[in-house]
Amino acid sequence: MDVLRASSAIVSSPYFPTATINETQFTIPLFQNFLLKPRLNSSFTPLHRNISKSRLFTTLSSSPASTEPMEPPQPEVEADSEQGKFDWYSHWYPVMPVCDMDKRVPHAKKVLGLDLVVWWDRNENEWKVFDDTCPHRLAPLSEGRIDQWGRLQCVYHGWCFSGSGDCKFIPQAPSDGPPVHTFKKTCVAVYPSTVQHEIVWFWPNADPQYKDIIMKKKPPYIPVLDDPSFTKSMGNRDIPYGYEVLIENLMDPAHVPYAHYGLMRTQSPKMKADREGGRPLEMSVKKFDVNGFTGKQEWASNIFIAPCIFHAFTDSVVGQGNGSETSAETKKASPPNRKLSLIFICVPVSPGNSRLIWTFPRNFGVWIDKIVPRWMFHIGQNLILDSDLYLLHVEERKIMDIGATNWQKACFVPTKSDALVVGFRRWLNKYADSKIDWRGKFSGALPPSPPREQLMDRYWSHVVNCKSCNTAYKGLKALEVVMQVISIISIGIVAAAKQDVMSMVARTTVVSMAIICFAASRWLAHFIYKNFHFHDYNHAFR
Repeated sequence: MDVLRASSAIVSSPYFPTATINETQFTIPLFQNFLLKPRLNSSFTPLHRNISKSRLFTTLSSSPASTEPMEPPQPEVEADSEQGKFDWYSHWYPVMPVCDMDKRVPHAKKVLGLDLVVWWDRNENEWKVFDDTCPHRLAPLSEGRIDQWGRLQCVYHGWCFSGSGDCKFIPQAPSDGPPVHTFKKTCVAVYPSTVQHEIVWFWPNADPQYKDIIMKKKPPYIPVLDDPSFTKSMGNRDIPYGYEVLIENLMDPAHVPYAHYGLMRTQSPKMKADREGGRPLEMSVKKFDVNGFTGKQEWASNIFIAPCIFHAFTDSVVGQGNGSETSAETKKASPPNRKLSLIFICVPVSPGNSRLIWTFPRNFGVWIDKIVPRWMFHIGQNLILDSDLYLLHVEERKIMDIGATNWQKACFVPTKSDALVVGFRRWLNKYADSKIDWRGKFSGALPPSPPREQLMDRYWSHVVNCKSCNTAYKGLKALEVVMQVISIISIGIVAAAKQDVMSMVARTTVVSMAIICFAASRWLAHFIYKNFHFHDYNHAFR
């Protein structure tokens, strides 16, 4: 029975956001957790360092009495302003989850505007991150291959490179001539890299002085991701709006009942003011410095670890339904010490583009992830992302028009439900001048908006970058072809067979099979398109 209750709870977890359960079971939406029990984790000590003289800020009521212009919600505690500016190039950045990379091929990625090639060096048994440029004629190394000696080969002219970035072979250089492959200019820039929490991270500076930076500074450590008792299924997707908008959207639970209506279950208020059930939310920012901030909402503790990690977590999952008390029998039967985290890793790619890596560690219902393939979870999770994607894409362009430094003047945010969003914008404004430092690689303009179907395309933004979804896509496409072939062959058999050779029953059976296979192939084609290519979301008809 404990296993059944655990599995029921999981049905309402991030993997099955639209499921219905009884009021004694834990409920949680995909991207925001409204029923998290607050507790600050002492493991995140970097956020609390260097907090000196503090000053208090008053947070506003969620129901302001006046309609006069008001200051937005402020962090309750802010660090002294003498900490200096945030250096975007002095931090580790996640590139991709290891589970979604193929060791047989190089992978092209972009982070902070830097073109990278990530590849597996089997000679050193390590993932390597290079500048995606061959020093010969600047061709992309990510379009190359890994040769039989485990070297990264540029397929334009065949130059080969070792894991240290040294050129090992130039086919065009005569064997009896000078060893031009040993010249310094033949080397590829190598970025420091490491694997932590099953994610490849890199340091965005290839200067040799940072070669051993891992000995001095490591990527942010999240203890729950190293706990073997937790499930840690991951997903990733490239997003057609910027890092700033992505993070603030994940910090904003108030939009969930509206932008994701019908897709995610949220806690219902005692008295619903509208169909969706939006309600006042108690949220605040507690500690604020150059390294990020901590926050608190009704049942959650939140941590923003600059620049990439937003983490919401709880100690134990409890039945909180619609405010009714859980029976003593249910309390006794429910497994104790259920814990859940929502971890979002937001990567700045380029202006107007970002990458989201997500994982929802939990220590209950772990067996489900061992049975159900990741791609089935990703179908629902991608629909969640799609349901507000267009809204955020347009919003970002309006913010760009008014100027990011004018965000708080242009946006009216009078309630506590926007506290974390305001906290992030204040952090970005104070420590990063309201923008990412692209180091002159871009003009500052956003790319033009593509057609809606291209904007919300899932194939190139997710499927090709997800090993599980890519495998499922190929398998389903093959099944679609097989059913079409069976349908055609069946009709051919009936047409070719003489009247006296095949009985009426057999003829009817074959024709029926042909019709069923054809109909199934058409349904499967529709399923593949909606779940692996494009699934529009019309809010007016939800």
